[in-house]
Amino acid sequence: MIHERWHEGLPCCDDTWERAYAEFETPEEEIAKFTRRFKAMGVPSWKRDALVVDIFCGRGNALVALERMGFTNLTGVDLSPHLLEQYHGPAKMILGDCRDLRFKEGSVDYFTVQGGLHHLPQIPADLEKCFAAVTKALKPDGLFMVVEPWSTPFLRLAHLLTNMPTLRSLNKKLAALHQMIDAERTTYERWLTSQNEIRRCVSKYFFPIFETYKLGKWMGLYHSRNCL
Repeated sequence: MIHERWHEGLPCCDDTWERAYAEFETPEEEIAKFTRRFKAMGVPSWKRDALVVDIFCGRGNALVALERMGFTNLTGVDLSPHLLEQYHGPAKMILGDCRDLRFKEGSVDYFTVQGGLHHLPQIPADLEKCFAAVTKALKPDGLFMVVEPWSTPFLRLAHLLTNMPTLRSLNKKLAALHQMIDAERTTYERWLTSQNEIRRCVSKYFFPIFETYKLGKWMGLYHSRNCL
């Protein structure tokens, strides 16, 4: 159910991508993955009644993971009505552009994003807009958690393997990953080749509490520089 509509929705995923996603990871597998990441980033220490906003929330499986961890004040934001309507739970769902968040200034305790920023069409311009909107909405002691793909040796090896037809024929996950990458190749490759611009943008708006780049993932937890 969509509770608020800030912007016009956009189509998200074609049938090929949807089928590949279903082959790559079940909802329960994705929820388990998100839960592991949340635990690794110290999310269990957050206040359970704090406002947690998951941007680029898609189907809302990160919100399900947070709900199961005991969080009670959850909101998801995404531009795809098709994906938002697949979520069934207590979180508030907003059809909105994460480059133009319309939360009250200083009202959000925590923002999270997992695998959404790399869909932005213009890097770094769209990333600047998103980060500016996040920092404006965060409380002075608020935090921003990020997990996104990153061009590491591990990820480059994964790409190499997915490009091998024989291996894809033997492994459903590799085949599904190849199809998903192919469907979003333009933004995905732009993201992976813009790492210097991304890091400059991050450092402009945030300072890290925790930050790592390994196994094909950028994982970070940040305070806004507006809080300094």
